Amino acid sequence: MNTLETATVVTAAACAGVAGGVYFSFSALVLPALRTRAASDAVAAMRAVNVAAVRPPFMLVFFGGAVSAAAVAVFELVGETHPARIAGAALALVAFGITVVRNVPLNNALAGGSPDWQRFEPRWRRANHARAAASILAAVALAASLADRS
Repeated sequence: MNTLETATVVTAAACAGVAGGVYFSFSALVLPALRTRAASDAVAAMRAVNVAAVRPPFMLVFFGGAVSAAAVAVFELVGETHPARIAGAALALVAFGITVVRNVPLNNALAGGSPDWQRFEPRWRRANHARAAASILAAVALAASLADRS
């Protein structure tokens, strides 16, 4: 692996780890707290979080992680392959995909009307758990692949 490939794997691992931490924290801390609030309060808080999320710090991690994971996948496909790097890149892209196809549409529906929180929250939570797990596993696989320089 050359320096560019190593830097790309490190970037993908770091972004997956940070995103996974954000998603895990949301599942472990924020959602349980929101479930203790009135539905109207929970919806208002979730809407505020969704607005705050679409700012440079998280967007850099979110999109930067996807781009770097895609680059890792390309490096692996055109060069010598390492199973953990391929798995890590794939898992990071799965987490990105879950966000794009599940969490973002649910967030947009939440922003656009008066949703039923009791129906919204479990669907959003399941998708969030899945993307948290995929992101954390991606970070572990990518980081582990750096220890094995084959």
